[in-house]
Amino acid sequence: TPSSHVPVRKVRRQRDERLTGLPDIVHTRIMPDPRLSGLGVLIVDDDEDILAGMAIALRAEGADVRTASDGNEALAEWRLNRSPVMVLDMMLPKRSGFLVLEELMKSSSPPIVIMVTANEGRRHMAYAESLGVAAYLTKPIPLQLLIDTICELQSSRDDDSHGTMPAS
Repeated sequence: TPSSHVPVRKVRRQRDERLTGLPDIVHTRIMPDPRLSGLGVLIVDDDEDILAGMAIALRAEGADVRTASDGNEALAEWRLNRSPVMVLDMMLPKRSGFLVLEELMKSSSPPIVIMVTANEGRRHMAYAESLGVAAYLTKPIPLQLLIDTICELQSSRDDDSHGTMPAS
């Protein structure tokens, strides 16, 4: 019945507002030559909707996505699989994103870390940068921006590993 579709549309609209760009990426941007083909990405967020939306978008671009929903799970998953890129929420249960970041940076080969947060405070951004975060994005994050950021950071890392300077 028509009335049974209204709540579904309403829920979907709420989800779309939190996951900016998801319909465009998932339904119209699935490309034959994915930009993140085979790249390991660990997404860490305690919000299941955000986690699922990011995972769908990154998988659509060819990434090998793993997920975690708290700080302890994030470290355990990273130690097990060593994903070269981590999308890390700042506010997590059990261990904050900052504590996860501190632990990751002790590694001889830490991942590229993109911190995502709803917190717009400059002190938090400065602290994350001092710990070695590669990018700091404020929610809601357009998923295309997340994908572009991962591509740019990975490209810069690849350029560095081949002895060339990244483009500025």
